Amino acid sequence: MLHQYKGCLFILTIAICSVLHIYCKTDTYQYFQNYIFKIFQLKNKADPNLPNPTTKSGIIFVETTDKVEPTPLAVCSVESAARLNPDKRIYYFMKGFSGNLTQYPHPEYAGIPLLSSMSNVVLLPLNVSALFEDTPLKDWYQKVNPDLERFWIHVLADGCRLALLWKYGGIYLDTDIISMKPLPFANFTCGEQVDYTSNGAMGFHESHPFMWNCMEDFVAQYIGHIWGQQGPRLITRVLKRWCLSNNLADFTGKECNGISLWITRRFYPIPYPSWENYYASWKKEQIESVFSDTYGAHVWNYKNSIKKRKVIPGSGSLMEYLFQAYCPTTYRNLIQSRNNPESLNLGLKFWGLGRALNGA
Repeated sequence: MLHQYKGCLFILTIAICSVLHIYCKTDTYQYFQNYIFKIFQLKNKADPNLPNPTTKSGIIFVETTDKVEPTPLAVCSVESAARLNPDKRIYYFMKGFSGNLTQYPHPEYAGIPLLSSMSNVVLLPLNVSALFEDTPLKDWYQKVNPDLERFWIHVLADGCRLALLWKYGGIYLDTDIISMKPLPFANFTCGEQVDYTSNGAMGFHESHPFMWNCMEDFVAQYIGHIWGQQGPRLITRVLKRWCLSNNLADFTGKECNGISLWITRRFYPIPYPSWENYYASWKKEQIESVFSDTYGAHVWNYKNSIKKRKVIPGSGSLMEYLFQAYCPTTYRNLIQSRNNPESLNLGLKFWGLGRALNGA
């Protein structure tokens, strides 16, 4: 009888181990693993001694709304930059972020816990008044009335990127640019079109005079109701004066007084009128051909504000490919899990167990 009992117990043990072995290879297990890791990671507040742009330049992202739950696309942009540039700090400034990570726990929040678990990502509050101190933007910011501005969030972001690059140096990227290659530190801008330069991706050393010139022009030629007046139009205006030329196409792929004008394909391989191509199906050879020279794909999320196209698991779209290839953690946790209610519910149960174990 005892031998039979031991035999049954042995068989049951083998069966359980086999199930666990298979389960640990699934996306659901990976999802749970991330939940548990983040629970323990979030026990500590943000360390005020963490690296910041004053000690080490890096890649900068900015959120000028008061939202503290980044979109999956924004999280993907930050994750992809962090993965491809492990030697660089990735700074994500958020206007609504308090700096205290314990205020943004799972499952109430998803983006902040995910990003804060990445070793080279630093989340920082965006204090606009302090940022604009000792810059030409200070007086403008004190006088402007946001309630009367048509494109306030965008205009404010235009000003913040200039001040951040002036004060700290590094590389600025929009939160709808998915990185595809490591980025070199350099003084650069990138043409969105022939003879038209964008401000969605820029790199400059600390206290570069071009950034100061841009901030002065921002104030002198401020027209808030014209789209791009303080953004791409500004960079194009100032760059033409910097290069002493009205034809920037002559400098594409070259340097102009110490500033490189990168070719359009570096960040804008698909022009904005064709933005919906990102949500179409692509063949591998097409992707390799179009994006062969691309550091980061600007997916024109502003153009998507009306149709609100989403990344759908299994759709085979170019966007799904970019998420899977360059921000797999975001894809698994914020795209796949949200389309799999059973996996999400089980994840929430694990979250509750983790909190109980920690005495929450």
